[in-house]
Amino acid sequence: MSNSSSELTTKVLMYTTAYCPYCVAARNLLDARSVEYTDLAVDGNPELRAEMSRLSNARTVPQIWINDAHVGGYTELAALERSGKLDLLLV
Repeated sequence: MSNSSSELTTKVLMYTTAYCPYCVAARNLLDARSVEYTDLAVDGNPELRAEMSRLSNARTVPQIWINDAHVGGYTELAALERSGKLDLLLV
């Protein structure tokens, strides 16, 4: 459970598609760390995909935000994990 001294929780948001292997890898990495996230599927939703592109200046999925800071895609998420910097963002 969460720490009772703090009501703040890390907010992770991902724009994804069902079939993208990088989206699956990002979900797997976050699931392995027991990180809760909101997964917004852009499959067949051109409006949501346009929103993702506008917010991230990128057209590829996944696009990931942690606490409203744009991290990038899976490659950037995995690099943060390898460097130990992901832990700092998830606090």
